[in-house]
Amino acid sequence: MQAVRMELKSAIILEKLPRHVAVIMDGNGRWAKQHGKPRVFGHRNGVQAVRDITEAAAELGIEYLTLYAFSTENWNRPKIEVGALMRLLVETLHKEVKTLMKNNIRLMAIGDLSQLPDATRRALLQGIETTKNNSRMTLVLALNYSARREILQAARLLAEQVQAGELKPEEVSEERFAARLNTGMNQIPDPELLIRSSGEQRISNFLLWQIAYAELYFTPVLWPEFRKEHLYQAIIDFQQRERRFGKTSEQLAQ
Repeated sequence: MQAVRMELKSAIILEKLPRHVAVIMDGNGRWAKQHGKPRVFGHRNGVQAVRDITEAAAELGIEYLTLYAFSTENWNRPKIEVGALMRLLVETLHKEVKTLMKNNIRLMAIGDLSQLPDATRRALLQGIETTKNNSRMTLVLALNYSARREILQAARLLAEQVQAGELKPEEVSEERFAARLNTGMNQIPDPELLIRSSGEQRISNFLLWQIAYAELYFTPVLWPEFRKEHLYQAIIDFQQRERRFGKTSEQLAQ
């Protein structure tokens, strides 16, 4: 396995890395079910996958890694599972901040953090504050996140500016709109590569505006089994695609 991993890593063209990789971490529950365990067992084992790809992304030189950790829809899951997830997040943040500092990785978060349990929010904000000056890579956690809600909020902010006379309707541009999204307010660039584990092939209300031109990569690997070599495979696939942004291949060759 180590030899395969190194072979894949060596095949990556470092000059053509995606600047920002976003990941929908899916399959924890199914993995736990396969092992005859409760769903939280899958979430706990998924933490190792987070460590692995964070380390791999930083080693390669990727600037931003965004992980879809908890959506607004996830509140509808059983209370026992949600509570366990929030406690696991606190536990993981306390453990991993030292590792983030050691590896010069900055922690950020997007989503409505005000709705998180107090202990979870405190641990998150403490981690963000502690790592704010790190510069090697930015790890973004999407927590209590909804792309539709984010888009709606940005539209409301612009509408308020128009109503107040601070902005003319014709001055509402893509750039102004993007600047009012969670990512824009934190100066996070749009992802170029979106990865989803577990075989599902949908976006699930994640970064809907920002992934307009992202390459989508779906893998059947369940999240607790996702390791560095799987990230390498996704990046190699990304580098083999032609990114035209509406142009023709002939125009790109000019």
